[in-house]
Amino acid sequence: MSETTVDILIDQRVAVLVDGNNIELSLHDLVGKKSAMINFDTLIPKLLNNRSLARLIYFREGKSISPKLAERLLTHYHGSVTPCYKSADIPLTIKATQIAQKVDTIIILSGDADYVELVRHLKGEGVRVEIAAVNKTTAKILKEEADHFVEITEEDCFVFKRTYKRRKKGNSK
Repeated sequence: MSETTVDILIDQRVAVLVDGNNIELSLHDLVGKKSAMINFDTLIPKLLNNRSLARLIYFREGKSISPKLAERLLTHYHGSVTPCYKSADIPLTIKATQIAQKVDTIIILSGDADYVELVRHLKGEGVRVEIAAVNKTTAKILKEEADHFVEITEEDCFVFKRTYKRRKKGNSK
């Protein structure tokens, strides 16, 4: 028998839903710096693995949402940033159930055990559910319930360096 290489077209629509506060805190713990952020340019291709991106939504609690992050997600991934009144759990869960019939896979970036029931529900609806998070800060039950777990490592993030302009003495502006 001779081996034949067969090209397989993967036709799967994927939604990536990010619990921004959870992932940011996990990255800060992983790297040891509060300015660690996700490097979407390395992480998204790793997560998609030749599948098509249907949605990317970054849920973020609080008012301090970087306009640069929102612009970058829109420009490079047609993504969006959704501010949340309190935690991202409920808005992310609602959005996941709303889009479940429109995608094949939902990837949740969070290690929070609060998403276990959402994972179970989505799987019951026939949606493949993947969790991408920092291994050390991810609930064991969440990894067990998901169809697949992708570990976010230091290679998937960068440390944001702020640049400050020094003010001249006596200048209040």
